[in-house]
Amino acid sequence: MKFRPDLVKKLTPKMLKESVVANTPRYKSEPLFSKTGTGSLSTASTEQRASEDALSTAIIQKLMSESAGNGRDDAPSS
Repeated sequence: MKFRPDLVKKLTPKMLKESVVANTPRYKSEPLFSKTGTGSLSTASTEQRASEDALSTAIIQKLMSESAGNGRDDAPSS
């Protein structure tokens, strides 16, 4: 799918939070003795990937439906 900057501008904090919350159980923090300040994501199951894909698709469809009426209808035809 092509990157759509116009849709990215319409993302809401609520939409982003849904994605973050969906991945939170997979996050593994770093060991206490490490100094990098980073963690990692564990591998996802097939069910987790399917739910992530469904959430992503729903967000894209919502953004595209909201932007459908934002085009120029009065553009001259050639």
